[in-house]
Amino acid sequence: MKMGSFRDSGLPRSGTSASIRGHDGYAHQAPRFPPSRPSTPMLAVAVLAAGKGTRMKSDRPKVLQPLAGATLVERVLASCRHLAPQRQLLIVGHQAERVEASLAALAGLEFVLQQPQNGTGHAVQQLLGPLEGFSGELLVLNGDVPLLRPETLERLLERHRSCGAAVTLLTARLADPSGYGRVFADAEGQVSGIVEHRDCSEEQRRNTLINAGIYCFDWPRLAEVLPRLSSDNDQGELYLTDTVAMLSPAVHLEVADADEINGINDRLQLAQCEAVLQERLRRHWMAQGVTFTDPASCTLSEASRFGRDVVVEPQCHFRGASVIGDGCRIGPGCLIENSTLAAGVTVLYSVLRDSSVAEGCQVGPFAQLRAGARLEADCRIGNFVEVKNSTLAAGVKANHLSYLGDADLGANVNVGAGTITANFDGVRKHRTVIGAASKTGANSVLVAPISLGQGVTVAAGSTLTQDVPDGALAFGRARQVIKPNYRPSAAG
Repeated sequence: MKMGSFRDSGLPRSGTSASIRGHDGYAHQAPRFPPSRPSTPMLAVAVLAAGKGTRMKSDRPKVLQPLAGATLVERVLASCRHLAPQRQLLIVGHQAERVEASLAALAGLEFVLQQPQNGTGHAVQQLLGPLEGFSGELLVLNGDVPLLRPETLERLLERHRSCGAAVTLLTARLADPSGYGRVFADAEGQVSGIVEHRDCSEEQRRNTLINAGIYCFDWPRLAEVLPRLSSDNDQGELYLTDTVAMLSPAVHLEVADADEINGINDRLQLAQCEAVLQERLRRHWMAQGVTFTDPASCTLSEASRFGRDVVVEPQCHFRGASVIGDGCRIGPGCLIENSTLAAGVTVLYSVLRDSSVAEGCQVGPFAQLRAGARLEADCRIGNFVEVKNSTLAAGVKANHLSYLGDADLGANVNVGAGTITANFDGVRKHRTVIGAASKTGANSVLVAPISLGQGVTVAAGSTLTQDVPDGALAFGRARQVIKPNYRPSAAG
């Protein structure tokens, strides 16, 4: 992915137009918008992703930490995609080039640099230039809050519009609100202010209504008050929360599931969010007809798909865009990544990556299918068999202790125990072709490039280096020698 060039966006002066970076990595002039407001306001989404995340103890930026197969910031961006915003802006800072490079494939994403990082208010101040002339709404999200449901953001936007609010914030009630800013509001949901935890008095800290850090603003009104933010607080930073007291009306929406607003600052919180997301995924697929015999021991990626009547036994893990067909039985003890299994496949104690398995196949125990492995219907891959970049036609059986790499096997081939396709000559990989209904004996080595015809029989213990015609018996081994009454010489 292309690495963009960065420049300090600063805080643009009134009446100027700031440069922004599009997803192609180059500087562009921010588009201007007419001052008239449409009947349905335009929407811009800004994601705060500039922080260092020092408590993660990682060389990787916090927003690029993985969660169930996607980074935190990818999950945040995905949560608002259904809102179809006209503008998507990512405010970057720490390791900005690395964050931009990781998201370079996302069309329409604009990058705004916050340098230095001086609080959430300072981050949103960086939008004054890029959003100059924009007259719609601004949804502000945090790049380290990845569990928001799309429908929650939709309700937040609906409440903001129905109330005609200048700002609407997402809130939650926590049994232990320590560390969160407290929201003070009346019975009608009108917000009078927010006080950060570290700035709260003892009495204020007894309030359990907390700020989730998710806001919907009327952008023109927010733009008027942003320059008035003060750093007169415990951290000496510019807080976005201070704008709530400057804007009227200010309302809040209390989220029903407090897990949605879980933020991630360290590895423990990352693991907690992973657990929440995994529970959501398992519940979803169980509702669709999948059986997990020990749900808590299994993990899924969000891109994985399952058919009906699939049985997943303990300690099974699904990664990437894996597809599991109807009636499959997986596990125990399997890892399946970016692979497609048709109906009725059984996999036991095995690893499948970047592979395709047709209906009725059996894999395992202790087998490995690597990139490019393709099994057609009713194949049997048994214990300690490895298949890589090979196509096995219907009915192939490789039951024991074999390596099939860069090979094409015809229908109903029987692979004897210990058969190896020797595909590498030290410089290049070569292919092995085995015709339909052929059989290899135990401990056979087929040195590629080599082609065996149909109905070939390879004698046990053979090493073959030349092509074999249809229907032939091939063997290549030293003559057995027997010396009767042999006695080893005495040691000298």
